[in-house]
Amino acid sequence: MGLWTLLEGFLFLVNALAILNEERFLAPKGWNFSEVSGGGTKSLKGQFMGLIYATQYLRLPLMALNIIAIIVKVVS
Repeated sequence: MGLWTLLEGFLFLVNALAILNEERFLAPKGWNFSEVSGGGTKSLKGQFMGLIYATQYLRLPLMALNIIAIIVKVVS
C-alpha cells in the first residue's frame, strides 16, 4: 500500500461524510447538530458531528481534490 492509495482512501472517506444529509439520514438516528451544539461538542459524538459539518462546508475544495485525483488516475 503506497501513499497515493492511502490518500485516495482518505478522499473516499471525506466524500462519504460530505454527502450525508442531516434531515434524511442523521436526524432520525439522533445525530443532528442542534442536539450536540449546546455544550456537548467535547464528546466524541459532538466532535464527529463537527467533522461532518466541516466536510459539508468544504465541498468546493473537495470537488477540486476529486478532479485532481481523477486526472492523476487517467494519466497514470
